[in-house]
Amino acid sequence: MIRYPYQGTSFDDWQHKLSSYAPEFLLKLFRDMLRIRIIEEEVERRYFQDHMKTPIHLVIGQEATSVGACAAMTRADLLYASHRTHGNYLAKGGDLKAMLCEFHCRINGCTGSRGGSMHLMDKSVGMAGSSAIVAGVVPIATGAALAAQMHGESYVTTVFLGDAATEEGAVSEALNFAALKQLPIVYFCENNFYSVQSPLVTRQPKRELYKWAAGYGMASELVDGTNVLAVYETMQTAVARAKRGEGPTFIESPVYRFRAHGGAGDDSKTGYRDIAEREAWEKVCPLETYFTFLKSAGLIDETVRNTMAGEIMAETMEAFDYALASPKPTEADLYTHVYAD
Repeated sequence: MIRYPYQGTSFDDWQHKLSSYAPEFLLKLFRDMLRIRIIEEEVERRYFQDHMKTPIHLVIGQEATSVGACAAMTRADLLYASHRTHGNYLAKGGDLKAMLCEFHCRINGCTGSRGGSMHLMDKSVGMAGSSAIVAGVVPIATGAALAAQMHGESYVTTVFLGDAATEEGAVSEALNFAALKQLPIVYFCENNFYSVQSPLVTRQPKRELYKWAAGYGMASELVDGTNVLAVYETMQTAVARAKRGEGPTFIESPVYRFRAHGGAGDDSKTGYRDIAEREAWEKVCPLETYFTFLKSAGLIDETVRNTMAGEIMAETMEAFDYALASPKPTEADLYTHVYAD
């Protein structure tokens, strides 16, 4: 069964909205997506050198969800992520050098070499944490939203989850509790149709996840995950709703990962998904379709794009050099951050 992109997956109907956005904002969205793509491709290129001592889950193909969602959040708003963390971390403003140090098991990594790729965090920008356990972070994020409500704080919590997480009981309990208490939280579901190599159709009955979530009594939206502006506007509405005290929102965002579930490269040849399916989604690559949209509006051209790419690549090379030159943990580090007597 080939899962083709949803009809209307494009920017065809968005030209009339250009005047409502500052050109600088539109270009920043593109640059942020391009930055994630270039960093991810360099991580992928170097991964087989075996200097990075961590499993990785690339977000190539899913950049628009992270960038669009984070553009609607403030620095103080909290973001929790699942195991596919890189895009969330970078879009929220997480420190690149600290991320790559973490990948290389260096003591100055963002979690002190203790978490690796699947446990990135940077509290200085509201990247509150992540968990490799499917749905493991969802109740934690829900608790953070409860704390904000109880303490009268104004920040909103967002938690990213995949389609597989909706099969876990913890998510059902969290949605029920958040709706009951009208918590200031956004549940952002990146539905890429696969849990590792298991298609959604073999795991769940035929249903639309956003309608399923609406059954818990909360606002629920479906948004094209390849359209960064659509993601931004949907997320902006959800964040505003939460800050008005009107409770949680569940967002389902159909999107597609171009690479394997884990590691570097594409695993389509193993047979769990049709190569034609991946190729169909690549035609609506969030980066390329948005570039075409901006180019048609006269806001960008290949020269500007190449300049951006050069700057990002220089930053990326510098960050890799920094990580490789950073100190490794020592035996003494085993006794730090240990809280048991």
